[in-house]
Amino acid sequence: MKQNETYANIHKTIHSLSLETIPKDRLTILQPLINYIQSKVKNQEIINLNFICTHNSRRSHLSQVWAQTAALYYGIDNVFCYSGGTEATALFPMAASTLSDHGFEISVLSQQPNPVYSIKCGPNFHPIIAFSKTYDAAFNPQANFAAIMTCSQADAGCPFIPGAEKRIPITYDDPKAFDGTPQQAAKYKERSLQIATELKYVFSQINA
Repeated sequence: MKQNETYANIHKTIHSLSLETIPKDRLTILQPLINYIQSKVKNQEIINLNFICTHNSRRSHLSQVWAQTAALYYGIDNVFCYSGGTEATALFPMAASTLSDHGFEISVLSQQPNPVYSIKCGPNFHPIIAFSKTYDAAFNPQANFAAIMTCSQADAGCPFIPGAEKRIPITYDDPKAFDGTPQQAAKYKERSLQIATELKYVFSQINA
């Protein structure tokens, strides 16, 4: 495990996540992703995961960051996580702020209208370069990847993802519904921790 190489607050957050809180129906939903990753590990192949939602602004970025971090936490090598949308907008500031609150080091590399962020989970890990893009953008893998659909709208709207070896729907409620309300920060944290917990479970099941 490489958990001691992550920033202290991230390590504390991941350690505190209880896998027992995941409902049984969600475990069933997560199993195809576990199977895909395990198959790649067994065959010593690169593991490309592209998390896809409508606007690539919230859930897909949270999933990308937590999946990459969970892979590092459990020492699963050759995992490369990406995200994209059915359209490009911008990474919503509250999503970045929520990750910062969890202990990630966030740097803004370029400003509006579609900011580019560097997101680091530890001092010696490569940063995730986060910005809104379409799922098939040149920045993302074009073949040999799993397409993880993080919102039902994108899942329904994209019956076919070119280049994807496997399509896996793992959808989450959109914290956007609480934008501009007193509950906004709490709901983003809630969704982020749900995603983190489920992806911790996924990578905890992998036999490296």
